[in-house]
Amino acid sequence: MLKTSGNKLLENRWDAEATQGMSESELLLYRSNILGADKRVTNYGGGNTSAKVMERDPLTGETVEVLWVKGSGGDIGSITMDGFATLYMDKLHALKGLYRGVAFEDEMVGYLPHCTFRLNPRAASIDTPLHAYVPRKHVDHVHADAIIAIAAAQNSRQLTQEIFGSRIGWLPWKRPGYELGLWLEAFCKENPEAEGVVLESHGLFTWADTPRDCYDTTIDVINTATRWLDERTAGTPAFGGPLHDSLPPEARRAVAARLMPAIRGFVSGSHHMVGHFNDSEAVLDFVNARDMAPLAALGTSCPDHFLRTKIRPLVIAYDPARDNLDAVLEGLPAQVAAYREDYAAYYARCRHDDSPVLRDPNAVVYLVPGVGMITFARDKATARISGEFYVNAINVMRGASSVSTYVGLPEQEAFDIEYWLLEEAKLQRMPKPKSLAGRVALVTGGAGGIGSATAEKYLSEGACVMLADIDESSLKAVSDRLVQRYGNDMVRTVTMNVTDETAVAHAFDEIAVAFGGADILVSNAGIASSAPVEETTLALWQRNMDILSTGYFLVSREAFRLFRRQGIGGSVVFVASKNGLAASPNAAAYCTAKASEIHLARCLALEGAEAGIRVNVVNPDAVLRGSKIWEGEWLEQRADTYKTDKEGLEEMYRQRSLLKRSVLPEDIAEAAYFLASDLSAKSTGNILNVDAGNKEAFTR
Repeated sequence: MLKTSGNKLLENRWDAEATQGMSESELLLYRSNILGADKRVTNYGGGNTSAKVMERDPLTGETVEVLWVKGSGGDIGSITMDGFATLYMDKLHALKGLYRGVAFEDEMVGYLPHCTFRLNPRAASIDTPLHAYVPRKHVDHVHADAIIAIAAAQNSRQLTQEIFGSRIGWLPWKRPGYELGLWLEAFCKENPEAEGVVLESHGLFTWADTPRDCYDTTIDVINTATRWLDERTAGTPAFGGPLHDSLPPEARRAVAARLMPAIRGFVSGSHHMVGHFNDSEAVLDFVNARDMAPLAALGTSCPDHFLRTKIRPLVIAYDPARDNLDAVLEGLPAQVAAYREDYAAYYARCRHDDSPVLRDPNAVVYLVPGVGMITFARDKATARISGEFYVNAINVMRGASSVSTYVGLPEQEAFDIEYWLLEEAKLQRMPKPKSLAGRVALVTGGAGGIGSATAEKYLSEGACVMLADIDESSLKAVSDRLVQRYGNDMVRTVTMNVTDETAVAHAFDEIAVAFGGADILVSNAGIASSAPVEETTLALWQRNMDILSTGYFLVSREAFRLFRRQGIGGSVVFVASKNGLAASPNAAAYCTAKASEIHLARCLALEGAEAGIRVNVVNPDAVLRGSKIWEGEWLEQRADTYKTDKEGLEEMYRQRSLLKRSVLPEDIAEAAYFLASDLSAKSTGNILNVDAGNKEAFTR
């Protein structure tokens, strides 16, 4: 049985009242969004929809037929009106006169811009002819698991006939492109009563003359296939039955926390990669199964699955019954090397004279018996989505192998899609990655002004960030704000007391499972105290030392351990204080602890250099805005020391600086960004003062 949202049939989400008064193009958008809202219909970025709409030609004033179709690279679940390409139908039909045959079909993509209606800048996708040449007003193309399970079966044509009769036809495998568009047109003309077609190893096309009928057909066809598969597979053990038992949830995460940084180190050679962990029921059923390894070796069938997950996954040699993790980690270099060699051999066997050069030979998907699935990609969203696609592939293999024999995409066809020159051109058009793309940062004191500003700066430059703080409510408030701006994929939180060894170790396990590892530590957790030395209690002294010295040591020690497991270097940034270099009255405990921080950073810079771990210090002064240490007693104490109030204190600090300027959290964040980024790749053991100029804190 398919493991998709509790095996429930798809809900028909069409709301007749909500669609009242919508135009044809608005109805297309509505239909697309409700289809894409359920990942059992099609995964992120997969599938496309279209409508042929009568529009007024801006040049002639005449009414012409225009194809609205999902543009290149879009996602039907989140698409907006500007995500559709619009093309003159008469010009699309005129292209047939230019077509020189299958060997030249890729050149037809170059003609699509000449068919553009209203100078629409949205690029048309390779699937445009597949929609244009179906002689019906509305067309849906989706990659539902239940349908692909049938499409990827060895006898898919017979199964399609058995399930749907003449209602839904079948076409053999053909790579998406101009020729397939002509195949669909010919099928429709030869089978005018058909409501759709199953494409072998690929997916489903359905059509109708109204948007509601098209949507209803798509949902009903998928549900029909789901019911048939459920009836045929009831009581049948999936994938040959279980071979392994799953570890308990916490044990699974513990294994992932050790495995993921090790894998990340191997796959981050040319660029940093980000990981994702999935131990859902569907994944565990597969990784624990007797037939998992041979099925995984066959690769995926649907082109959309394959493009996201590569030719095949790497099965990690872990035995949950023996818990042989140490042996697995020791043998991991050989496993990764073997995968790379196998991938390079696949490239050599299948390449053409004009094929793009060999790409990253590392696996995207890693299957771990008893534990789950790990995926790595250049960013967190892509790693997550790649995992979602492989879950779809698992569902397909489950259905196909239960009712027939599962068939993966033939190797040469798989290569021709992966190294398709049109796909290569699309990759080359992608924007340049941001400066911290693929990097992962842990920011302690993340709920405060400096911590949250630093996190925001890193996020804006493409990094993933885990915010750590002892204040849960403030942590949630900052996280909610950053998630709203940068998305849930990029931001995680962990409640952590930096003085608690167990809590610190747990935080690094959490970042390893959330993102695959870490590259940057911003040690920023802090307190402040003010009292004459004779009024400084031992408890007050110890609290400063615990948080500002011992806490920085504990967090750094754990970061070093993780960085060394990855073997790709790292960057530690301490947020210290001017007071670590320049003494202040009535703050002996605070100043001494901050001086300890700075010297600890120097020591760590010496130890980390040989492993490419850089350690540097930002020294702020008088950052009042948003800083939690300026709340309550500290503010009152410092104001009392200098015989002024809050407003007067801020002005006093501004005037005592050489530049007569206030220092803001964003200023510290810029310095923390510089020290974490490649801009400072040749700097370690340095102190960067951001204090508007304070001669007592000059480092030389």
